[in-house]
Amino acid sequence: MPAITDEGEAVELSLLELFSRAEKLSGLSCATPGEGVALVEYLLAICFAAETFPSSAAEWCTWVGEGRGLDCAAEWLAGEPDDRWNLFDLDRPLGQNSDLAPYLDEYGTGPAQLVLERVGDYSQFFDHHHLEHSEPLLAADAFRALLTQHVYGLSGRARVSGKATLGPSLTNLAAGRLQGRIRVVVQGRTVGDTLRLNLYPPAGGEVGKFNRSWTTADFPRRGFKSKPPGRVTSGPADLHSCLGRSVLLRPVPTAEGEPVMVDRVLIGAGELLSLDPERDLEDAVFAKKLNGHGKPLWPSPTRALWRDAHALYSAAREADRGLFGRLRDLSFPRDGDGPPCTMWAVGLIANKTLAISWTDGYFPYAPSQGEALCEASRRGSDIAEYVARALERSAYAAWKIVYPNPKPADRGAQMARFDARREFWPAAEEPFYQLLDQTARSEPVPLGLLDYAGELRLKAADFLKQRLDPLPQNETGHRARARAEQRFRWDMADKKAPAELRGEMHT
Repeated sequence: MPAITDEGEAVELSLLELFSRAEKLSGLSCATPGEGVALVEYLLAICFAAETFPSSAAEWCTWVGEGRGLDCAAEWLAGEPDDRWNLFDLDRPLGQNSDLAPYLDEYGTGPAQLVLERVGDYSQFFDHHHLEHSEPLLAADAFRALLTQHVYGLSGRARVSGKATLGPSLTNLAAGRLQGRIRVVVQGRTVGDTLRLNLYPPAGGEVGKFNRSWTTADFPRRGFKSKPPGRVTSGPADLHSCLGRSVLLRPVPTAEGEPVMVDRVLIGAGELLSLDPERDLEDAVFAKKLNGHGKPLWPSPTRALWRDAHALYSAAREADRGLFGRLRDLSFPRDGDGPPCTMWAVGLIANKTLAISWTDGYFPYAPSQGEALCEASRRGSDIAEYVARALERSAYAAWKIVYPNPKPADRGAQMARFDARREFWPAAEEPFYQLLDQTARSEPVPLGLLDYAGELRLKAADFLKQRLDPLPQNETGHRARARAEQRFRWDMADKKAPAELRGEMHT
């Protein structure tokens, strides 16, 4: 487990060391947001399996407020037999399915297939040549990639024959439990704080069984002759350690004392879960689709996550249960700099079977500032949306003059020449986060919004100017430039514009 100490030093720790030093670590240090979420999921599963969790919402508040230690989890791990945590055990490899062993040599590939961000659709290229490359992967890296696959694995077809193995449905990969929705992890000032904030009272007090390996006797595992219905989880230990993939890793023989490496991987279908929204979606932020139905907030390839920050703050203000319902009633001790906690939202953007990118955002939160953060995030998003629409209208004004008789098919490319929204949206992100940070520190929202709106207005005007600068120095160019800039000024001064863009406080 890669982590950062409270002194800023990067360290690599075993699971046991991480729990023992949780109060002295400022956070985990992972290669991708998805890997970070997968590690938090696994640590939470261990806590539940070790019966280190609050029994009620009131006890949870006490746990967080008093910084209840995680010694019980460390003691439980220390008392576990070594063979239960052996990544390469022949019968019960940690987090894997040993039933794949007879097929590993024939159907396995190089370890690149295990890394979600590298493999794409588990085929990547037509001839699969690069997937056969056997450049080894450190066992620790392979284990973290394995956990990420269990949680975020993409749907599609596995590179394994359904005819010659455990059954035809082995090759049909289902989407991972968190694939397609935003996962919210509340981060505290230490790893211990983060785990306490995300632990919760299990429904009915049942923690369920921890998924050590596919071939343990704790679960009636699915078969692969046909697709079964989803399995209901036995509790949070089961949920957070679910084996979303059947995976088997092959170690490279090494000399004693040398790092263990993995040189071959086989991936097939894993568990199918039937999730209960009331029990298994503790952190979910529900949003409405176009058809009016609600679903957990989802990642968008065209809309940055910060633009939906108000959905998180609204959930923290309005929810009466789950993670956000508990957060609202929490009293943090006021010590140290910055907000007492941060809502870290993570999603995977994918095009069907191909991973595109991770999207994430860090949103400061203080229960005492819940209403103010709702106002700042909602109003800040509205202001940014209005400025972006103004830039689009300005682009249209220039386009109408430069291209008086366009072909309909050419309009998009021609308009894009003058549209400064591509530069504006990334540039608006940092001022938005500054607004939230100031609000979480109890600074007045109206003043913060005035500064924020002024900065966005100036940035947008500058980006528009840069888009218009290449226009020719002739009558058409001068008219297009003047009309576009005039359109932008009118929109900023319009009575329908957010008051802050006119230099006035919103009332």
